Amino acid sequence: MGLKGLKTKDKHIKNLAKIVGDRSILHHKEDLLAYDCDGFTIHKYLPKAVVFPKDTLEVSRLVSYCSDNRLPFLARGAGTGLSGGAIPVNGEVVISLVKMKKLLSVDYENKRAVVEPGFVNLKLTNSISDKGYYYAPDPSSQYCCTIGGNVAENAGGAHCLKYGVTTNHILGLEVVLPNGEIIEIGNNGIPDSPGYDLLGLITGSEGTLGIVTKITVRILKNPEAKQTVLAYFDDVSDGSHAVSDIISAGIVPAALEMMDKTAIEGVESAAFPVGHPRDIKALLLIEVDGIAAGIDEQISQILDVCKNRNVREVKVAQDEAERARWWANRKTGFGAMGAISPDYLVQDGVIPRSRLPEVLNRINQISEESGLRIANIFHAGDGNLHPLVLFDARIPGQTELALSAGSACLQACADVGGTITGEHGVGIEKREEMRFVFTDEEIQAQTDIREVFNPENLLNAGKLFPSPGRCAEVKKERKEAAL
Repeated sequence: MGLKGLKTKDKHIKNLAKIVGDRSILHHKEDLLAYDCDGFTIHKYLPKAVVFPKDTLEVSRLVSYCSDNRLPFLARGAGTGLSGGAIPVNGEVVISLVKMKKLLSVDYENKRAVVEPGFVNLKLTNSISDKGYYYAPDPSSQYCCTIGGNVAENAGGAHCLKYGVTTNHILGLEVVLPNGEIIEIGNNGIPDSPGYDLLGLITGSEGTLGIVTKITVRILKNPEAKQTVLAYFDDVSDGSHAVSDIISAGIVPAALEMMDKTAIEGVESAAFPVGHPRDIKALLLIEVDGIAAGIDEQISQILDVCKNRNVREVKVAQDEAERARWWANRKTGFGAMGAISPDYLVQDGVIPRSRLPEVLNRINQISEESGLRIANIFHAGDGNLHPLVLFDARIPGQTELALSAGSACLQACADVGGTITGEHGVGIEKREEMRFVFTDEEIQAQTDIREVFNPENLLNAGKLFPSPGRCAEVKKERKEAAL
């Protein structure tokens, strides 16, 4: 950073450099190319500059400068977001938080830890595991995604079925508002605090209300025991019904994941193959944890459910090494699509669990209609679907076709009473699809809240919400097109 020096006539670049130092700013085009998108790579825009503050005070000074000079700006973590939330569509100054990566404190007695926003998700569990504790939210990108980014998107993960998403584990936040003011919200886990739930409002706001600079999180004691089951099905419908049967039996697994045939082809062709049969139509990966005395009974019930749904083979992990291999295979599911397709688009809908067979049938129809393969990898237990639309951007028209197919998948989710995102956020990818689930009045109410925090709309503008208008017409047009 800064090795080429600040050879620029741009006064804003010079003034930003005075705040963070010459070696903590990028402004040459060749350096900025790495920041023109996040994990949503279909759209790319160059930022004006990228700055790397080392602490909250520098973030505040950067934000104040941008605000005073009406420069659009946004925060960025590891860039693993999948909905375009960190893409500088307005030529923003990107405030990268990767230097703010400290574990500030751990309080085992009160089961909490304080981290900076650039602290990597999995690193927190690794830092406290020797004391028998862990951090529950576990998105598939947890080995590299940051907790600050998790807060912005309200990230979930495989184990959110039992333990909840990020918002269920946030106890307090330090936030720099869009005018540079620093505030602290939350009462560090003390229940029934008076006032509005600002923690809930900021978490999942996709970086449009403020920049989080310190996070107090809940940590959990490791469960006494856990076991993992892998089940193979020759029919997707049988696997889907098994999901509902397990929950109906009164079992709440820590995780209940599903992959279809195309997804299995991907993970078996990539970095962590485990020998899944290539001809099966679906697999379930089921994990239960808790008090050791009850685990065997739950596993027995799960095995019975799977057998009653025509399972081809069902097995229990024999040791931690086998369990870890199964999970490594699942966690690389998205990236594994690169082994079977030049490009892919990840979607993120949510549906009532009971409608799973119906929606999977509709997604299969969308695949046939578009001529594009769609792999399904998802958190089946809580109805969070991840259709991955496979395409080749080198073929004219395929990118647009993939976007249309992805939108149709989200419409299918909305049509059964679901919604358009469970953990990846809206960003720029799904702005228009917000009309599937909100009226004009509801969108306006939410943008009114944004204007209270971000009245000049300089912070991450153009994300999350469409311009109000035509909601009813768009819903009607989409529904008619689906018939």
